[in-house]
Amino acid sequence: MKKAIIGASFLLFVSLIFISCSDEKVESKNIEQIYKEEGVPVKVEKVERKGFSKSTTYNTTLSGIKESNASAMIGGRIEKVLVKVGDYVKKDQVLFKFPADAPSAQYYQAKVAFENSQMMFDRYKKLFEVGGVSAQDFDNVKTQYEVNKANFETVSQMIDVISPISGFVTKISVRESDDVKKETLLATIADLSKLKASIQISEDEISDVKVGDKAVAEWQGMKIEGKVTQVDMAMNPMTQAFNADITFENRDGKIKPGVTVDIMLAGAESNNSIVVERKNLVKRGDDYFVYVLNDSSAQLRKVTLGKNSGLLSEINSGLNVGDLLITEGQINLEDNVKVKIIN
Repeated sequence: MKKAIIGASFLLFVSLIFISCSDEKVESKNIEQIYKEEGVPVKVEKVERKGFSKSTTYNTTLSGIKESNASAMIGGRIEKVLVKVGDYVKKDQVLFKFPADAPSAQYYQAKVAFENSQMMFDRYKKLFEVGGVSAQDFDNVKTQYEVNKANFETVSQMIDVISPISGFVTKISVRESDDVKKETLLATIADLSKLKASIQISEDEISDVKVGDKAVAEWQGMKIEGKVTQVDMAMNPMTQAFNADITFENRDGKIKPGVTVDIMLAGAESNNSIVVERKNLVKRGDDYFVYVLNDSSAQLRKVTLGKNSGLLSEINSGLNVGDLLITEGQINLEDNVKVKIIN
């Protein structure tokens, strides 16, 4: 009796599974049948001409509009570091000091020679004014004085390393008591009121770029505006691209030199372009297509793209004003499939 009950239960369970699976197949078939009879639901949008800015984005590094390095003119020990990174310094301000007795500088010898020649020059000048010495003798003393003065000024700059430009100290490469060699880079100073960048432009895009075009650089959500200041007229054979220089205003110094930024270059603007969102494009191999409404069916139409800007693409050919572009439901479409407009 138990075996009979168990067997009957098993048959009932199998039957329920079979019925359930059969229902799912019927439901799926019904949806396909609805699409076939009524059409795939889609939304459409009438194609019109619109304004379009042909912008392009480049990735590059910013630098100060003016940057200069302060380097050691002699080898020896750094006695004092008088500035720190971030300090604003003026041209000819002393940044580092070497000991005055540094052997390679010969500071004291130059100082004594200058002071002696200065006293001689002052004395001969007074004598020359009253006719006490000849013009030739005075000129000889004057020449020696000017030579010793220039020599002492040069030696002084060896001991006291000065800033070559006004700007912010962006880098210091040494510390006090460090021993350095001649021509060692000690610090970098940059004018941060403006920043500059160079970008490489392909031959397909170079005709759209000209001096004066607006540009925006973005770094970590911060933006600064600038303009194209120079565009090369010849392609660089190494990069197979044209170099363009851009200058940005950075008066508050919120973006630092050396950072990598995205630069959006605004190219030519058009008020008469056919433009579609890129999500409406269908890619097949190397070609692009869109679905348009043709009577009550979806027609897959090949298009030729122009420039891109953000999420938009310019259509050069294949789409006409007045066409009804299918903007939603494309995932369920094939060429010549019946559709149902739902907007």
